Amino acid sequence: MSLARAVVLPVLAALLGAVCPTAPSPAAEGPSVAPPVAVADSVEPARSASAMVSTGHPEASRAGLRVLRQGGNAVDAAVAIGFALSVVSPDAGNLGGGGFMVIRRADGSATSWDFRETAPQRAWREMYVEGNSSQRGHRAVGVPGTVAGLLAAHAAEGKLPLADVMAPAISLAEGQYLSGRNAILFNRYCDDFAAFESTARYFTKPGGELFSPGERFVQADLAATLRRIRDDGRDGFYRGQTADLIVAEMERGDGLITHDDLASYRAVERPALESSYRGHRVLAMGPPASGGIALAQALRAVEPVDLGRLGFQSPEVVHLAGEALRRAFADRAHWLGDPDFVDVPAEALIQPRYVASRMATFDPGRASRSLDVTHGTPPPVPREGTETTHLSVVDAEGNAVALTVTLNDYFGSKVVVGGAGFFLNDEMDDFTSAPGRPNGWGLVQGERNAVAPGKRMVSSMTPVILEDPEGRLFMVAGSPGGARIISTVFEVVTNVIDFGLDAQQAVSRPRFHHQWLPDELEHESGFPDATLDGLRQRGWSLDQLTRFGAANIVVVRYGPDGTRALEGGADPRRDDDDARGY
Repeated sequence: MSLARAVVLPVLAALLGAVCPTAPSPAAEGPSVAPPVAVADSVEPARSASAMVSTGHPEASRAGLRVLRQGGNAVDAAVAIGFALSVVSPDAGNLGGGGFMVIRRADGSATSWDFRETAPQRAWREMYVEGNSSQRGHRAVGVPGTVAGLLAAHAAEGKLPLADVMAPAISLAEGQYLSGRNAILFNRYCDDFAAFESTARYFTKPGGELFSPGERFVQADLAATLRRIRDDGRDGFYRGQTADLIVAEMERGDGLITHDDLASYRAVERPALESSYRGHRVLAMGPPASGGIALAQALRAVEPVDLGRLGFQSPEVVHLAGEALRRAFADRAHWLGDPDFVDVPAEALIQPRYVASRMATFDPGRASRSLDVTHGTPPPVPREGTETTHLSVVDAEGNAVALTVTLNDYFGSKVVVGGAGFFLNDEMDDFTSAPGRPNGWGLVQGERNAVAPGKRMVSSMTPVILEDPEGRLFMVAGSPGGARIISTVFEVVTNVIDFGLDAQQAVSRPRFHHQWLPDELEHESGFPDATLDGLRQRGWSLDQLTRFGAANIVVVRYGPDGTRALEGGADPRRDDDDARGY
């Protein structure tokens, strides 16, 4: 396609008026971008002997491998991929959102970075009691953390200069070819984009013309923003021209973020949350991410049972896991919040005795009712010292990174920063808007997660790294999917450890989900009729969904002589997911 047909951003839509198509293109019809899950066992994982990445887009994977081949480590690659995803997957990859990163170094030491968004200083407790302003528009936006987090992790752990790490993202912003998935999403969300002047200018076309797969797409303002970050570090985003553009965008839509909010934002390094499962060390993200705690609880709840003996996708396994997830989400609703604002008993919640006490009411023949399952009260433990996208990276030295970033919903608040070219999040919806009121993901949350100035909202993101019983790197995993991230990661981990699936099989097989409220067991198509019948006989209310989650994992296998063989799994639920190595 010639450059004459390039979509040079900002486009003329704002001048001519965005006109959205009256009917979707044939490729965009239906509820999902990718077809329902049905992956043959013949689909092999990506395999390599040295390094592996699994990401949400082929160009992001190429960016990561390019940095690794240049001598960068897993953190360099993860940061390169993170910035690249802000360009090639703007529905979830971002500069205007936040996330979490778990790092395991080759020597087995671990750390994590919390760059969750924060509530602006002008936010207040009751601001979302009515309406949907927590999900759409300028009031939905929390102070972005992604740039601070990626830069902080790179400064602490990276090897290559920032300019080398950011070069692939800048090149992509200067011109890329649209994937089929992006073209479909841009067309599908045209009406949402047209509601905001800046967004319409970048992501709609004049006259209602549709975006097409393979079309040249140039994001000049985003490239300029990335160059400011490359040249000035965090000041290239949180101060100066980019900050001015963010605040001006806020003022256009009665948003709350100020220059002071941006200048005062900091990513926080936190100890990785550590638990175990069948002899495997599990390294995850602690609060304000809820995924690490919920995953540890669910794994420990099923650990006394030989899942492999019960059988893959058997009603017994799904019933047990559903009850484990029910209790984990009940605890999530009550106990989770920003640990800088409320006391979250993270270590106590994952103690084996406490988890066993939560499962004491489990009935193998009958489903519980969520109205009868409340949060538990863990005993104190001694203190020792003081729509989303995921990527997994393993480098040749044995360093590993699990990184999940998000805007929350597809394209976040739907607001693009005029002159800067990136979407802003709608993460304020992850706070508790009112007692008993579900958020956009159907989650009912507690008072500990109430809105407060400067506070980080609870998240379901679940980046995780596992070691094998010999203490060697074994798995790097995570997924997008809102509340369903937790169940997706739980099932991927058990698919590999308990059922012996390879990395691609583990991310491809049908999934189920339960989150306490609403009291429904969601499942994808592909479960045996005997399993669904067995669950109904136990009293489960079932709800079939098209699909959920999009896991990206790396599994490390070892030969008798200790040689490594890496497997990369890329979820077929998102067309652009990609795993590759060398």
